[in-house]
Amino acid sequence: MSEEPTWEFKQRDICILKELSQEPQLSSRKLAERLSEKHGVTVSHVTVSESVRKMRERGVFRDAILINEEFFTFSLFQFKFDPSHFADEWRNAMEYIRDDEHTLFYSLSTGTYQWTTIMLFTDREQESKWLHEFYKTHGDVVDGIKVDALHNVIKFRTDPELFDELPVN
Repeated sequence: MSEEPTWEFKQRDICILKELSQEPQLSSRKLAERLSEKHGVTVSHVTVSESVRKMRERGVFRDAILINEEFFTFSLFQFKFDPSHFADEWRNAMEYIRDDEHTLFYSLSTGTYQWTTIMLFTDREQESKWLHEFYKTHGDVVDGIKVDALHNVIKFRTDPELFDELPVN
């Protein structure tokens, strides 16, 4: 539940995002070199640093530490509601899921299952215990949870080419 970012993209911004998506830890000096070499954008490392800082502050992108997927099991949870208790119970259940340390990604969705989350657990037993505790605490608001184990995470990143679809001023 974040605010929508307000940002007018310049071509330089798109190039910065493309390079950072490939290598998030690039220094501003190295990033300025790559902008010049790969994209024909000549700009100082100070300007690059300032652009990155402003984009972060305005919510254009978020920094996140993503653990190597080999350390955890990924689970897709989809929550279906019991409408008879929804009005009184939804907020507590939503915040419980959102604020839980196992939650990597959480969104609202359409259809029968209206909350979707990707969660990380060290093993299936931990996942089962989480589900048990969730039902004990928030079972009244839930009509059912669809759980899918996500095996062999094959891709876990943003492709730089995606940024070419953003409108540029």
